[in-house]
Amino acid sequence: MDELPDHLVWDILSKLHTTSDRNSVSLSCRRFYSLDNDQRYSLRVGCGLVPATDALLSLSRRFPNLSKVEIIYSGWMSKLGKQLDDQGLLVLTTNCPSLTDLTLSYCTFITDVGIRHLSSCPELSSLVLNFAPRITGCGVLSLAVGCKKLRRLHLVRCLNVASVEWLEYFGKLETLEELCIKNCRAIGEGDLIKLRSSWRKLKSLQFEVDANYRYMKVYDQVAVERWPKQLVPCDNLVELSLGNCIIAPGRGLACVFRNCKNLEKLHLDMCIGVSDSDILALVQKAKHLRSISLRVPSDFTLPLLNNITLRLTDESLSAIAQHCSQLERFKISFSDGEFPSLFSFSLQGIITLMEKCPIRELSLDHVCSFNDMGMEALCSAQNLEILELVHCQEVSDEGLILASQFPSLSVLKLSKCLGVTDEGLRPLVGSQKLELLVVEDCPQVSRRGVHDAASSVSFRQDLSWMY
Repeated sequence: MDELPDHLVWDILSKLHTTSDRNSVSLSCRRFYSLDNDQRYSLRVGCGLVPATDALLSLSRRFPNLSKVEIIYSGWMSKLGKQLDDQGLLVLTTNCPSLTDLTLSYCTFITDVGIRHLSSCPELSSLVLNFAPRITGCGVLSLAVGCKKLRRLHLVRCLNVASVEWLEYFGKLETLEELCIKNCRAIGEGDLIKLRSSWRKLKSLQFEVDANYRYMKVYDQVAVERWPKQLVPCDNLVELSLGNCIIAPGRGLACVFRNCKNLEKLHLDMCIGVSDSDILALVQKAKHLRSISLRVPSDFTLPLLNNITLRLTDESLSAIAQHCSQLERFKISFSDGEFPSLFSFSLQGIITLMEKCPIRELSLDHVCSFNDMGMEALCSAQNLEILELVHCQEVSDEGLILASQFPSLSVLKLSKCLGVTDEGLRPLVGSQKLELLVVEDCPQVSRRGVHDAASSVSFRQDLSWMY
């Protein structure tokens, strides 16, 4: 090995992807140690970083070419030592000139002062802040002003990010390609309009309102009518994920639905106000949709909300079936199984979708309309490879037995299904049809019943959900 030129050793080291392997090789000799230091581009540290500032200084000097750093304090307690603070962040930015990707998770000691230090990282293109309660909108604004190459920004549970001037600034820069805002209580759906022309550059948008905070408010028509009617140019948007949002007809986020011609992934989680017309407008534009996930309110939730037309019906499924010829993944979930939705998607609507779209993965959660007849219809689903049934209580052994006849099925997942027993899985035992079978919390299925029903089997039974 001593005779190998550096470039070959460098290539060998590049094939090692786990940290433990890299550490073992670097300790074998001084030459490998030195080459590994130069080639180490990523670093992940957390509660073991004690004392934080000194340890980070030592690591950044040892690995001079670091481009990706993750600092995660999940599970931190005061007895584990002081967390990384603003001074530590200054040390990091000063000694890592190649830093492009930074994640700060549960770093509760970092304030706006520390975030301003990131302005000295000219190459920073990605920043993730997860639970940073001391950071405000002023800190994010200084980041926007200083980091001109920032393309990816995630703000998760940053509870004190109240001002939205930084959104307006990013809107003028037109640099952001991926934006994620989750559970930042002071940022609402209407604030996203302030991105203005920056919508043209966005490829991924994830926006989620804190459900506990949102549901303490009243859903009134007056609030949504304040949103401007505006054309939102988002031709480059590939992924759209919205959670606990209010969708006003023809306003705010509803404008986004009508302009996503390149959208491939759509996830709507408890979004109030989404109508069949919104889905129709979206799928007529987005001809390349490959994945759709819908989690909708139950019938119990809907009467609490005033005069907005809320339910999605078979009209949405029909529009998806007609326009989404590339759809591969589809998921429907209802929010509350104790109060199931009886007037939303019917069995025939789901069957029509399966007949017209090349769906490889189907997931149904709390869908009370899906029963043994639905399982029988899936026998003709030529592309279906993955089926997940959660809280589908109308499916019995009579329907489950038919899974062995699904042409392409390789993965079956069953969770909290009361109507299935070992008998329904019997045709799969020893058939070598399934690559993976997952059975969780189904009270009438035993460990013996799943034995040898697939190449790989995962079984768990926790029946506390029933009581």
